Amino acid sequence: MTNILVTGGAGFIGSHLCESLISLGHKVICVDNFNDYYNPESKRKNISLMQDNPLFVLYEVDTRDKEKLVEIFEKENIQKVIHLAAMAGVRNSIEHPLIYFDVNISGTSNLLELSVKHNVLKFVFGSSSSVYGGSTQLPFIETQELLPLNPYATTKKMGEDLCKFFSDYNDLSVVCLRFFTVYGPRGRPDMAVYSFVKAIYEEKEISVFGEGLLSRDFTYVLDTVSGIVASLDLDRKFEIINLGKGSKDTVNKLLEAMETCIGKKAIIKLMPKNEGEAEHTLAGINKAKELLNFNPQIGISEGINKFVEWYNQSK
Repeated sequence: MTNILVTGGAGFIGSHLCESLISLGHKVICVDNFNDYYNPESKRKNISLMQDNPLFVLYEVDTRDKEKLVEIFEKENIQKVIHLAAMAGVRNSIEHPLIYFDVNISGTSNLLELSVKHNVLKFVFGSSSSVYGGSTQLPFIETQELLPLNPYATTKKMGEDLCKFFSDYNDLSVVCLRFFTVYGPRGRPDMAVYSFVKAIYEEKEISVFGEGLLSRDFTYVLDTVSGIVASLDLDRKFEIINLGKGSKDTVNKLLEAMETCIGKKAIIKLMPKNEGEAEHTLAGINKAKELLNFNPQIGISEGINKFVEWYNQSK
């Protein structure tokens, strides 16, 4: 059994990850501040089935609160850290940049510093494909130039740089995982998959940017979680690794999968492409396959079916 700190553990990816770690026999120390970026009650529901498990302990703490983090590290004998907590959302970061720099940089710095002090064996940082930004080189590979287009992406790049600094100058093993467009049950309401499905059911108009030809590497959440779990045992001092499906689908194809699953047509309003967002994302996953034995399983049709099933049950 390993004592693993998971920040953002009540969120979308985090709650699935906590369940996976507990099923493997690890103790999970979940840190989440339950902020109101979306309804905090949905996060409480995410972890409700774990609350009585002796392998799960919850701390309602903001990662910027260093004093509280110190108490957790001193009490819980943290052996590994998975840092997922962050202000999320590209468009929101353009409107409210300062809170993104405050939360995403300060929180990461605090956790890295405490991980060094307490001799943590592995630090896993949840980064993002958004760091590739305006790059037209596809697929994205870990060594190419980064061109972040918005404050959220910039904070993720800065987070990677902090991880590299702390790893280089201390005995800290770090893996930065660049998540691509993760979707699935418990997905955030502001994300395309959730908002599109909701709009189709409610027969409301969906704004589709770039004529629906923008494409994303849509990655099912449990595939992403499998890569995170595998990274905990990677015997490397510092690595940056893409975690995506390794193929891309257009927004139009995403909508078609939803229409087929739900049995209703989407009401679409075509909009010009948004500045600050990439036209296409596609993960080069050779490194993930080699180092993590990463093998994503779920395609877009199956993944959307699983999401819609959860959406209906959650209502």
